[in-house]
Amino acid sequence: MTINEEELVRQLQDKSMQRAAFARMVSVYSEPIYWQIRRIVLSHDDANDLLQNTFIKAWTNLESFRGDSKISTWLYRIAINEALNFVQKQKNHFSLDEDSSVVDFLMSDEFFDGDELQAQLQEVIARLPEKQRLVFQMKYFQDMKYEEISEILGTTVGALKATYHHAVKKIAEFFQEED
Repeated sequence: MTINEEELVRQLQDKSMQRAAFARMVSVYSEPIYWQIRRIVLSHDDANDLLQNTFIKAWTNLESFRGDSKISTWLYRIAINEALNFVQKQKNHFSLDEDSSVVDFLMSDEFFDGDELQAQLQEVIARLPEKQRLVFQMKYFQDMKYEEISEILGTTVGALKATYHHAVKKIAEFFQEED
C-alpha cells in the first residue's frame, strides 16, 4: 500500500480526519515497524507489545508532530527508543552467556519460521554492539537508505557506512570461522 506522506500529515493534523488517517498510518507502517522491533527484542509477544506502545505514543504525541520529517522516520524513532528501553530494562532477564543462546531462544519460539542458519545469523547480530546491530538491521533487512537511517538515528551517512561495514565484517568473520 502506497501512501502520500504530505496528504497523510495534513489529515493527521485535521481533527475531522485524524482517526481515519491514524488508522491508515497504522495499517501501512505496522508490519515494517513490527519487524524492526522484533529484530531488537527477538520475542514475538514483546515485539507486539512494543508495537502497540509505539502507536500509543504516536497517538498521544500527534499534536507535536509537525511534519518536518517523514512519518516513517518519526515512527521508527519512537519504536527504536521503545525497544531499546525495553532491552535495557530486561538486560538481566535475558543475557547472552554460555548457558543461553539466541539460536535456542528462536528455535523454541513458535512464531520463528526460520532455519538454524537464520537463527545463527540472529545470534551473531545480537552480539554486535548496539549501534552496529541497529544499522545492520535497518540496512540489510529493511533495505533502508543511509540517508533515512541517518535521520532516524541522528548520525552522519559516513559514520553509518563505516558502522555497517564493521558489522558486515564481524558477521562474515563469524561464518568463516564456522566453516
